[in-house]
Amino acid sequence: MRLTVIGTGYLGATHAACMAELGHEVLGVDVDPDKVAALQAGQVPFHEPGLPELIAKHTVSGRLRFTTDYAAAGAFGEVHFVCVGTPQSKGSEGADLTYVDAAFAAIAGHAVEGALLVGKSTVPVGTAERLAAAHERVEVAWNPEFLREGFAVEDTLRPDRLVFGVRSSHAETILRQVYAPVLDAGTPLVTADFPTAELVKTAANAFLATKISFINAMAEVCEAAGGDVEVLAEAIGHDDRIGRKFLRAGIGFGGGCLPKDIRAFAHRAGELGVSLDFLREVDAINMRRRDKLVDVARELCGGSVLGARIAVLGAAFKPDSDDIRDSPALNVAARLRLDGADVTVYDPEALDNARKAFPLLGYALSAEEALEGADLVLHLTEWPQFREIDPERAARLVARARIVDGRGALDGERWAAAGWHFRALGRPALAGERPVQGLWGGKRTT
Repeated sequence: MRLTVIGTGYLGATHAACMAELGHEVLGVDVDPDKVAALQAGQVPFHEPGLPELIAKHTVSGRLRFTTDYAAAGAFGEVHFVCVGTPQSKGSEGADLTYVDAAFAAIAGHAVEGALLVGKSTVPVGTAERLAAAHERVEVAWNPEFLREGFAVEDTLRPDRLVFGVRSSHAETILRQVYAPVLDAGTPLVTADFPTAELVKTAANAFLATKISFINAMAEVCEAAGGDVEVLAEAIGHDDRIGRKFLRAGIGFGGGCLPKDIRAFAHRAGELGVSLDFLREVDAINMRRRDKLVDVARELCGGSVLGARIAVLGAAFKPDSDDIRDSPALNVAARLRLDGADVTVYDPEALDNARKAFPLLGYALSAEEALEGADLVLHLTEWPQFREIDPERAARLVARARIVDGRGALDGERWAAAGWHFRALGRPALAGERPVQGLWGGKRTT
């Protein structure tokens, strides 16, 4: 089939490349000519494993092209996927639908009559119905995305489910043709009305955020009571009604989806007269875990981080990504810098983005460089490379062997055996170097 993908950011570029991989002819459309030129040259402006190879493969073959011309897109496409962003509105917790509305209006004005316009963006419930009423010469459907950064190609080509929000058998038939190879592989399909299809994505994100904040709230209780949240999570995770996934306590979630999506969901529910105030507490728990990490850093530095050299391992909000939007790691690093610490950050992929957003922080080109002379190490993004660091070798690089695992991903006993004072949120401290009391005890402070 001939498909267009409106918006070539993270979602759109991935969807376009994967639709080409499924055998379709695809035209990606964006208002940014520089982005279009880069993608047409096979260059991906963000980090996503496997995507550069797909983009290069299908731009060379001619199956995938990019343009800024909506008229050409309208004439080309049988199906048009809208994949633009829905950021949080300024001064409100609601979603900003400016880009969605503009994209639908632009492509609907050029599409052939009766063409299928498929929304993939995460939107407040009621958006699809409103857009269908506004653009009666085309047909509207909704096909929410469930991509995980770092696994977006896999999640598109081999998803755990597909959801079609449709109002006609014709729209469902067309979408079945688009996704025929995926459906033939046995992927479950849920066909729903517009409101349900829109709610599936927001409900899924709300549930995941709630599970993460739940275990972090349990970490707070463990910290107060002297318990161990890792053992607690293992024990409750054996209950198949609960499961072990997303029960790793730490500094919480970030990124461009979960935080703004749960706020927008609660906001929209309130407009409909339904209270989802528990999601505001989920958000509050998430944010105060960053406060806790800062407090632990101060404690380990004798009550103040002024003059302390702090190494921060991680800048992206999650591994296998260069996305720093609402990154807990950078939020903590910036707060410690404001408190007077000398902070050096290392991340395998996100350094360029971090430098642009946080120019006052220090940056290293390797983990070893970041660790050199550090008085405290903070592990804040769970990259596999950081789990592979040799604690004994690392101890020879730092000034003081103290580390806080803000992601619950390191082997604490291994680090403590190498002489480190090891802390993880919600867990008892492990033996190693004792935290310094008072001032810096004559050690250098710059």
